[in-house]
Amino acid sequence: MSKRLIIIGVIFLFSICTAPAQTPSPEALAVARSLISTMKLTDQYKGLLPVILMSIKPAVVQGRPEIERDYDAMAAQIGDAYAPYYSSMVDSAASLYASNFTVDELREIDAFYRLPVGQKLLQKSLAITQQSMQIGQDTGRKAAEDLRIRLTDLLRQKGHKM
Repeated sequence: MSKRLIIIGVIFLFSICTAPAQTPSPEALAVARSLISTMKLTDQYKGLLPVILMSIKPAVVQGRPEIERDYDAMAAQIGDAYAPYYSSMVDSAASLYASNFTVDELREIDAFYRLPVGQKLLQKSLAITQQSMQIGQDTGRKAAEDLRIRLTDLLRQKGHKM
């Protein structure tokens, strides 16, 4: 789960950096907010808080059990401090979608993701993406080895000592 959240976070941060500068309409933002909710991005953004807290815990606690107990107790109360960051992510994601799609397109995408097949795509897309990347890496390694051998043979045929 945390790997998924990290990937989503990286994609989100990258997409913010490349977002167009135009300001979307309030209607587009509202439809985009609905879309990111349908896509469960809001749930994923909420899920980042425990990951963040776990990642900063060693630096804060520094291996001291008395601090760790208090840290764990306070971690449950820190949600309010995370709220502005959560809101910022939701607003930025809505703006990103609203800047890249028309209101009608956003509605169509939202409608698709509300369908059972859209929900299935959301559930399976991370695993499919990871598997697709693995296919590319595995095939790329095999191709590189095969091409290296072929090029080496061709260079030898030209008289090069390899």
